[in-house]
Amino acid sequence: MEIKAEEISQIIKDQIKDFEKEVELSETGVVLSVGDGIARVYGLENAMAMELVEFPGNVMGLVLNLEEDNVGIAIMGSDLEIKEGDVVKRTGKIAQVPVGEAVLGRVVTTVGEPIDGKGPIDSKEFRRIEEVAPGVIARKSVHEPCYTGLKAVDAMTPVGRGQRELIIGDRQIGKTAIAIDAILAQKETDLKCVYVATGQKKSTVAQVVAVLEEHGAMEYTTVVAACASDPASLQFLAPYAGTAIGEYYRDKGEHALIVYDDLSKQAAAYRQVSLLLRRPPGREAFPGDIFYNHSRLLERSCKLNDELGAGSLTALPVIETQEGDVSAFIPTNVISITDGQIFLDKAMFFSGNRPAVDVGLSVSRVGGSAQEKAMKKVAGTLRLDLAQYRELAAFASFGSDLDAATQAVLTKGERMVEILKQGQYKPLSLEKQVPILYAGTKGFLNEFEIGVLGKYEAGLYPFIENNYPDVFANIKAERDLSSATEEILKKALTAYADEFKDTIK
Repeated sequence: MEIKAEEISQIIKDQIKDFEKEVELSETGVVLSVGDGIARVYGLENAMAMELVEFPGNVMGLVLNLEEDNVGIAIMGSDLEIKEGDVVKRTGKIAQVPVGEAVLGRVVTTVGEPIDGKGPIDSKEFRRIEEVAPGVIARKSVHEPCYTGLKAVDAMTPVGRGQRELIIGDRQIGKTAIAIDAILAQKETDLKCVYVATGQKKSTVAQVVAVLEEHGAMEYTTVVAACASDPASLQFLAPYAGTAIGEYYRDKGEHALIVYDDLSKQAAAYRQVSLLLRRPPGREAFPGDIFYNHSRLLERSCKLNDELGAGSLTALPVIETQEGDVSAFIPTNVISITDGQIFLDKAMFFSGNRPAVDVGLSVSRVGGSAQEKAMKKVAGTLRLDLAQYRELAAFASFGSDLDAATQAVLTKGERMVEILKQGQYKPLSLEKQVPILYAGTKGFLNEFEIGVLGKYEAGLYPFIENNYPDVFANIKAERDLSSATEEILKKALTAYADEFKDTIK
């Protein structure tokens, strides 16, 4: 059988026509050195800052240093399998995380991978972890309250939606407890919450998640965990990833609350990464841009103006001090960036005054703008009363005879200190805080011994709910303490005092 030359050429042409050639074009580089979670790579000339790159074994890296002859990359995972000479591929993607409803109720890593065993996250939307903060024109002054559920905070250092309120104090004196209470207090509100755990032990994060689940708070909360065993690069980036998740709600015209627990450990992780990248160290061995690291993070929390949807992102950063030293480098940095601080005092904590909020050093630069009228009316003089009480208490300890006016200030002050105590994970709504604070400031508690006030408060709420429900209903509806409601509240407190006296006889 003969095959003609024309037929051969036709067959070849047909085969060429049907042949689809797939070419994968990717820019690659070569690992020059690797160690301590940092890789130096040669050849990625067009790499962008904060771009994700891929190492062999599907390990991702983040481009941080762009130098003349190499690129400094933080490895976001184990560096044990990466060696000199390995090929590194660009992805062309700036670091991003999944956002939206899909991440609610989930525990995720810095790169948005689920670690709660509830399956993959099916998110349609992603946001870059680094975004420029809204400018001054895009913002509006903070004017709506963001209740923490803690009498000591809501009455004297109120937090508003869009505010940045620092929680600062030594280790193990209740900083995380305040932040968790603030999340639990949002159960009846429209706020979504993000809890960022940076440098915490895995067991500690698991305990926090268990508390949130037990109180039904995980329904509206996302936990971003970069634990102590994770690479420093993931710990440094976790707060930015959490902020991106919160910004999604802010930019939609909704409201979100984010807790950074804590930024001291994040700063230490950033220092580690920076020193390994050979960035010059400055004060306390922190790199020169450590202030920028925190300011560009916290400036993203704000209240947007009406044209942009009036959404807000409220931040509660946590800073750990050493022996109460608020004048150290990182504490002073973050104090100057935030809109006030809740300072926790070690001596108060160990003497049983919990939450151990130091009224003298705690401040809110938003103040009354973030308080409802009802709270302003009952807590207006509270800070002054407590300051006066502390001054006179120190004087009275010398044992001299006291006149009636001084004795009255001490009696009232002692009782106010007592009723500001609050159990952990028991946040109170506005309508419950107002009656007990009113009772304290107006002298309804003066006839009772300090030891029974805890019992007094526990019985007060069900008594009002059962016998004078209008008090709670009116305060909740009006957000004010009108003269009519005040009269009912006075009747309720007088009636409850008579009933309570019988129970403690």
